[in-house]
This record gives sequence, structure tokens and C-alpha cells, in this order.
Amino acid sequence: MRKRVLPFALAGMIGFVIDAGMLLLVAPLLGPFGGRILSFTVAVLSTWLINRNFAFADKAARNGKGQEFLRYFAAMLPGAAVNWVVYGLVVALLADTNIGLVLAVAAGSLAGMTTNLVAADRLAFRARR
Repeated sequence: MRKRVLPFALAGMIGFVIDAGMLLLVAPLLGPFGGRILSFTVAVLSTWLINRNFAFADKAARNGKGQEFLRYFAAMLPGAAVNWVVYGLVVALLADTNIGLVLAVAAGSLAGMTTNLVAADRLAFRARR
């Protein structure tokens, strides 16, 4: 699993930029929590695409990519729960400002990353048969 940490972290950094950027775009319309649902979903789709082609390329599905994405999304939910708790705490502490939202996404992302790495490795990406 060690060989997967760096590419997974890089995918996570790209996912963070997508998550935070999307949140800043939609939060004025949907609020900090409604906006986060949309930004998180887009970030998960992005990190799945990156991870299946780099961190887990040897285990990515050749067929059944839709099922693999659904497994990946489901596998990200425990990490998302950790992420959302931390995100909510930081938003409550720093207020609903652009920098506060970006810092909240960063704190939540870091908090959920280890859970997400293990879940992706064990649940989402299965060895090719």
C-alpha cells in the first residue's frame, strides 16, 4: 500500500482544489453545506478518475467502470463523514467567509484522507481477474 500513498495524496490535492473551487462558486447560491454536497460529489468523481489511472491502475476495472465508481463513492463515505464533521466545526469557528470555507475543506480533507486511502484500496479497487 505504500506505493499508493503519494499518487493517492496527489489525487487528493487535485480533488481539494476542485472541491474548494467548486464550493466557492456555488456556496453563494446553495450555502456552505448545500454547496459542499455538490463540490464533494464533483471532487469524488475527479479523484476516482485520477486514482483509477494512477494510484490503483493495476487494480482498476477494465469493464464495469460504473460499478467501480459506485464502490468508490460508497468507500469514500466513511472518510466523508470524518471530513464533514471537521468541515462543520471549522465553518462554525471561522464563519462563512471564502478563506474560512477553503480552510474548512482543507481540514476536512486531511482528516478523512487515511480512511479514504484504506477504503479505496480494500473496497473500491479490486484486483483484476
